[in-house]
Amino acid sequence: MDKKTIEFNKNLRSNKKIDFKAGDVVEVYLKIKEGGKERVQIFKGLVLAVKGKQSSSPTLTVRKVSHEVGVEMIIPILSKNVEKIKLIKQAKVRRAKLYYIRELTTKQSRMKYKEIKEFIKEEDTQKNTEVKQNDTEDKEEIKKEEKK
Repeated sequence: MDKKTIEFNKNLRSNKKIDFKAGDVVEVYLKIKEGGKERVQIFKGLVLAVKGKQSSSPTLTVRKVSHEVGVEMIIPILSKNVEKIKLIKQAKVRRAKLYYIRELTTKQSRMKYKEIKEFIKEEDTQKNTEVKQNDTEDKEEIKKEEKK
């Protein structure tokens, strides 16, 4: 790639964070053009690998089993055809690449997942305590200003 393309991709990359890891279950919303119409197709699956996190064009390898047939997609994260990528679940895995799951049956490939709701609750409680602290500080400042 030429330097202009790399710089352009780096500017795009700074806007989107790549917080996906192997073992995550994600929904990828892909824009598909059929004839004159455009629609969004959802591809839900397990992230086998994340490649090029620091590069200008990172990719996700996502796998799902549909009608007893394994389907994999290599998805460029910064592509214009990717509307959004939604994190559904996170699994605790000990590998950066989960290629061995290709040979396992569906039952064997089950993992222990943490629901995203748990993560959101933890983040919300931290934010709420910060907000409460800021509110009390603001109220104290207002009272001091009123006394003056």
